[in-house]
Amino acid sequence: ISAEHFIGMSGSGFAMGLAIASYEWMAAATLIIVAVYFLPIYLKNKIYTMPQFLSARYNNTVSTLMAVFWLLVYVFVNLTSIFFLGAIAIETITGIPFSTCIIFLAIFSALITLGGMKVIGYTDVIQVVVLVVGGLITCYMALKLVAEKLDAPTVLGALPLLKTEAADHFHMIFNKGDKFYNELPGIAVLVGGLWINNLNYWGCNQYIVQRALGADLKTGRSGLIFAAFLKLLIPVMVVIPGIAAFVLYQRGYFQAEMLDAAGVVKPDHAYPVLMNLLPAGIKGMAFAALTAAIVASLAGKSNSIATIFTLDIYKKYINTNASERKMVSVGRWSVVIASIIAIIVAPALRSFDQVYQFIQEYVGFISPGVFAIFLLGFFWKRTTSKAALSAALLTIPLSILLKFLPTLTNGWFEPIPFLNRMSWVFVSIIILMVCITLADPESKNNKQGLEIDKSMFKVTPSFAVSAVIICGILSALYIAFW
Repeated sequence: ISAEHFIGMSGSGFAMGLAIASYEWMAAATLIIVAVYFLPIYLKNKIYTMPQFLSARYNNTVSTLMAVFWLLVYVFVNLTSIFFLGAIAIETITGIPFSTCIIFLAIFSALITLGGMKVIGYTDVIQVVVLVVGGLITCYMALKLVAEKLDAPTVLGALPLLKTEAADHFHMIFNKGDKFYNELPGIAVLVGGLWINNLNYWGCNQYIVQRALGADLKTGRSGLIFAAFLKLLIPVMVVIPGIAAFVLYQRGYFQAEMLDAAGVVKPDHAYPVLMNLLPAGIKGMAFAALTAAIVASLAGKSNSIATIFTLDIYKKYINTNASERKMVSVGRWSVVIASIIAIIVAPALRSFDQVYQFIQEYVGFISPGVFAIFLLGFFWKRTTSKAALSAALLTIPLSILLKFLPTLTNGWFEPIPFLNRMSWVFVSIIILMVCITLADPESKNNKQGLEIDKSMFKVTPSFAVSAVIICGILSALYIAFW
């Protein structure tokens, strides 16, 4: 739970409505898959970084190439967007200038990062409790304001009013031709690119997986199933307030607050504007929790950057005899440099209508290739390093080609929604990897293939019951809001 959710997703709720909740609700199902199938493989093979897995399963070339990709995404997409959204939130709530907010976040997150994953883990536990409470209170206050302004008899009575006032904001699946179809392309949300996006993010992402790898299998699975339940709750805390802000804006409220300096409506202002409705004491608590979430997100990303750069690039290619002390120093400097780059780039995100969609689309340039490499690396022993290298080299060029295909063909091809684009790239790469592997006679005796013991995928009865409950709730939600 971080700035992307409370600010970015709430902003998307303002713009497109409940459909954006698919990222969270489908993530709940994704976390179950990761807990059952991915986590045991990581723990059994003692894998602590994603490049480490790629190096052991394929070779150093694949590992290094993907490490560079991850660093680029972490710095230019993740770190940059969190700095931007965090600074926007603090600026909107407190009036402190944007540039000052970014510098404050950079310094605070650097201090947290120095404490390592243990400190980050403790801050996460504390902030989740406060964020959930603060998020629910913010949702309540938003609904209360809707009830007051639109003459609903009770706070809960505001929910039907929201659906009446913004009926187009209460559909999970968009039809072709809808305004936001390119962001969430219909049924493909349930069976297409969103799965690639989520499985890559939750199962093959250093920033996420490093948190579960510090535990044993039972504890790691318990944490993931708990996170899945929280994923069901997040849209209530962030998307509903975003829709409430939209309805109030349409009724003439928050006209100035929702505009940027150029007078353009910015959906990402929705949640910070609503936080200003909270009573003083609760507002202070919620603001502190939101700031902590932003800082913890920055610290987690920074820790991933330091880990990947020092272990998978510096130690391998720059200074193979580096001492532990030197590695720590290099890691700290890598975080400083990454933060400076992100701070410089962050203001450019003002040109995007919804920063949450920016994050999803541009991470999606490498997601298909990364997930294909991991998926076949896990479950098909024959997959060769040549196949993996081909996937790594092609994932970005193929994504760019499909993105600009309409322009290159003078409109002959229609624009492809980025989630569909991810599906096409993923399928193409899987086919290519299979063909390259089958054409290599040595693949039949691939000694780098993982040994999979089916017993490692067994789950406890309590985990199974929890998974069934989550899937049942998901089914009910999609049926109700189709």
